[in-house]
Amino acid sequence: MFSNEDYDDWKIRMQAHLAAHNDDMWCVITDGPIKILKVSTTTTTTEGALEMKEKPIYEWTVEDKRKANLDNVTKDILYKTLDKNMFSKIKSCSTAKEIWNKLTQLCEGNDQTKENKLMVVTQKFDSIKMRHRETLIKFDERFSSIVIELSTLGKTYSNREVAIKLMRALSRECHFKADYRKSKRDYKKSFDRKNKKD
Repeated sequence: MFSNEDYDDWKIRMQAHLAAHNDDMWCVITDGPIKILKVSTTTTTTEGALEMKEKPIYEWTVEDKRKANLDNVTKDILYKTLDKNMFSKIKSCSTAKEIWNKLTQLCEGNDQTKENKLMVVTQKFDSIKMRHRETLIKFDERFSSIVIELSTLGKTYSNREVAIKLMRALSRECHFKADYRKSKRDYKKSFDRKNKKD
């Protein structure tokens, strides 16, 4: 189901869902309803190539009808994911492309809104610290969600930058445990080497 808070996830899932139904469904979202065309036998372009014109409905094949109906099928799929409030905002849209664009505008906003979102998430990334008594798993989930959100807003960091930020954000307790484990491994290796010599 559509969720304004989880719009980025919904968008990715919906793209995959539509493409899985039919490759042409994504074309309907990006380019609008598919026009059923045929070669014009009477006109040519200035380069001498044959021109295309719309095919009359009475000449449509079963495949033509299926392609022409993809906009309706795509709209139906989108409608089913929307709650009453969001549906009321897009119900005047006549094509799946218009619906998609309207949802994008409502959820992503204009360039200024995107810039503000990016600034807020960048501040979250810059100031993130592991909380007292927070498990490493919980912290990793929180940290990863910020990195993913930055990526969807167009801001990416190298793996090295992310790793450095992650290490700096860990608690002292976590560093102490890591140092203890490392020293324990190093001690075990040196002990094993000494025993082999003996």
